[in-house]
Amino acid sequence: MRKFLLTLLAISLLAIPAFGAEPIKIGEIATVTGDFAAYGVAEVESIKIAIAEINAAGGVLGRPLEVVMYDCRTRQEDMVNAARRLVEQDKVVAVIGPSGSGLCIAAAPIFNRGHVAHLGTLPTNPLVTVDESGKVRPYNFRICFLDPYQGAIMAQFSYMNLRAKKAAILYDVSSDYSQGQREFFIKSFEKSGGKIVADEGFRGEDVDFRSQLTNMKDSDADVLIFPFMGKSLPLAVKQARELGIELPIVGGDGYGDFMWEISGNTLRNTFWVSHVDRYDPTLKGFFDKYYEETKTECQEFMNAVMAYDCVYWLKDAIERAGSTDPEKIRDALEQTKNLKLMHCVLTMDEFHNPTGKDGVILRCDETERKSLFFTKIRPE
Repeated sequence: MRKFLLTLLAISLLAIPAFGAEPIKIGEIATVTGDFAAYGVAEVESIKIAIAEINAAGGVLGRPLEVVMYDCRTRQEDMVNAARRLVEQDKVVAVIGPSGSGLCIAAAPIFNRGHVAHLGTLPTNPLVTVDESGKVRPYNFRICFLDPYQGAIMAQFSYMNLRAKKAAILYDVSSDYSQGQREFFIKSFEKSGGKIVADEGFRGEDVDFRSQLTNMKDSDADVLIFPFMGKSLPLAVKQARELGIELPIVGGDGYGDFMWEISGNTLRNTFWVSHVDRYDPTLKGFFDKYYEETKTECQEFMNAVMAYDCVYWLKDAIERAGSTDPEKIRDALEQTKNLKLMHCVLTMDEFHNPTGKDGVILRCDETERKSLFFTKIRPE
């Protein structure tokens, strides 16, 4: 058996003065190292902020929250080991994160066997909350919308707003997230009357996309579709522009402000699906606090907001359950209806997914070097 390599990041975040009651342990798994490290760090910091706020306000059921965090390093094996340790050894009442679909799918059996609820921050693949037969995974939930929804948003925006009739796709063949977005984009785009004129794949560790991009350039496409995430995303954008491709680029929620450091102004004429608008006035207080606590700007704002709201969603479920019994908490999560969170009003559907959320389209502005609100879309 391989040596257990996970890193315990923090075990206790208690308010001062200390509570007299035993803490309620919740788990967190994050991609603090590896290709998705920027996303994971944002989630860790945001959960710390939420925990500190809740404990300062009196905790939950008169008890402080304590969070046990592990770094899964963007590896499915480490994700599974972290889930097993949280459920079997740390005895947490629920687990939050990470954002990767493949990671969450890999650990789903652990949470269901252990009867401990898992709240995904940004895992958009349908199989996060249902199995291959379509049966609901009882202990798996998410706060974000799904790849079918996201793919439909990308397709509708490309076809209707950008007037694109021919699309060229670059996707990561090793990623459940990327394959899901690609699949649902194609289905929705072709249903609208569009045509796929290039469909190019790469593997997650690749850093040179010029061959695939050259094929896409020669395809007579009207738009490029980039349904992937991580460092590959800004590299692909930059290389596309270096090859003289000035077509609009449309991507999913893999966008992060970190991309400016790699792509610079080559991010011009790019559009990204988002779960939130970074500059929504209702979020300003949170981002101000994030800067105050970390001394850095919150670049991966989608991850940060979703992780923060997951803590408050879990707090609400524990309070409605009136118990720290993991099974009662699971029931309360499933029954969530019209819960006002920072970024949305949350209601769960029968498949443990949020209902009725709008997709935000962000446009990168090379003058201001940031992503700005462009439009909202709710797929037809």
